[in-house]
Amino acid sequence: MSTGNFPTMYPVESFDNLTDDLSCADFPECRPSFYVGEDLIIKSEKPIDGNKIKVGVCAMRKKSRSKPMCEILDRLERFDYIEVVVFEETVILDDPVEDWPVVDALIAFFSNGFPLEKAVQYEKLRNPFMINDLQMQYVLQDRREVYKILKKECIAHPRYAVLNRDVNDETDLQFTETEDCIEMSGDVFQKPFVEKPVDAEDHNVYIYFPVAAGGGSQRLFRKIGARSSVYSPINKVRKTGSYIYEEFMPTDGTDVKVYAVGPDYAHAEARKSPALDGKVERDKDGKEVRYPVILSAMEKCIAREVSLAFKQTVCGFDLLRANGKSYVCDVNGFSFVKNSSKYYDDCAKILGTMVMRNLAPQLHIPWVLGSAPEDVPVVPTTSGSMMELRCVIAVIRHGDRTPKQKMKMEVKHAKFFELFQKYQGYRKGHLKLKKPKQLQEVLDIVRFLLNENKVKKNSVIEEKKAKLEQLKLVLEM
Repeated sequence: MSTGNFPTMYPVESFDNLTDDLSCADFPECRPSFYVGEDLIIKSEKPIDGNKIKVGVCAMRKKSRSKPMCEILDRLERFDYIEVVVFEETVILDDPVEDWPVVDALIAFFSNGFPLEKAVQYEKLRNPFMINDLQMQYVLQDRREVYKILKKECIAHPRYAVLNRDVNDETDLQFTETEDCIEMSGDVFQKPFVEKPVDAEDHNVYIYFPVAAGGGSQRLFRKIGARSSVYSPINKVRKTGSYIYEEFMPTDGTDVKVYAVGPDYAHAEARKSPALDGKVERDKDGKEVRYPVILSAMEKCIAREVSLAFKQTVCGFDLLRANGKSYVCDVNGFSFVKNSSKYYDDCAKILGTMVMRNLAPQLHIPWVLGSAPEDVPVVPTTSGSMMELRCVIAVIRHGDRTPKQKMKMEVKHAKFFELFQKYQGYRKGHLKLKKPKQLQEVLDIVRFLLNENKVKKNSVIEEKKAKLEQLKLVLEM
């Protein structure tokens, strides 16, 4: 923050023409002004009764003292008329709301262990200006309610159905499960599909795969070290608890995390999807690798709609980019960008301006949005100023061969081992069969096993029947 003084004789419209040569010494009677980031904000000639606006932060210590929050609060305090008051965790948990610090504006949000009900009582008692609506934070804890709002507000989301079970794990829906699909009261979900607990704090999300793709399920969870998911051979859905089932969206291996600050600002990053192999990519500092993302105009509209629909000024949500469209698959409420100075600058600027405009309208603070992602690259040329092309990035792949299509299958029948021995697989430790004669021998074995299974059921063959038929289909092409 920098502070400068300007003479009262200058009208507001002329401020853009002032130079750095002006100083307080030259003009003893002056109007105060200050900078937030790079935006000049003009203050009133009269301070607001000599008092600062107190902005309270009511959250668990792990959140309120985190690096991202500290970065934002440090910048927020650069507003001359704002004072930040962080509620101590012991006060939040142990003291009655009557003894909590009195503030003019409140940033409060739920996390594990946070007494949301007490925060609601405090809001009713003191009536501060709220950054994020507290009642809607109850909604954010239930994925069923989140999806209801997405549907009501016509915000694009995956096709889904809800399976509610009572305390005895019984449901009034007609629910059936087959090898490759589930059906709930007429809604059919073919594998792959996603199974999410209705509790938004439960991150044990399962993705079930069809038998043709190997079957089993990928089990997602909160990051533990270098893992965010594991594969399981179990392909039956869970029989206890209530779940949301939704259509699986192919996203080319990335998830997009969007961080909105008010309806007109959104920061986005992409990360490797935990559904791939479950291995978390980390940088040299141990942070999960994130990639900058430019949101489309439609995605910016989605960010606006999510922020307004859930009444959360600071709001994070997940986007799935699939089939040329974008879908909201989760809304998290108050979320931070982990490591972005630009985001910290923009977030503090927007929140500070919002607080000042609502609680000190006499200051006539102009509305400021976050700065642009970067300066427009304009350079002088002989033909006048023109935009400069900074670089061209191309991803090129040679096209002289067809990409590999693989199918893995575990074999136990003696005929496969005989073939392995015939072509000296034991000596090499592996075997590649490419010649037509060799592939014909594989096809003959597959046909023999399938015909043998028709005559007399064999448990080993029956277990691999789907893959054997798929292998037969490929070799007969």
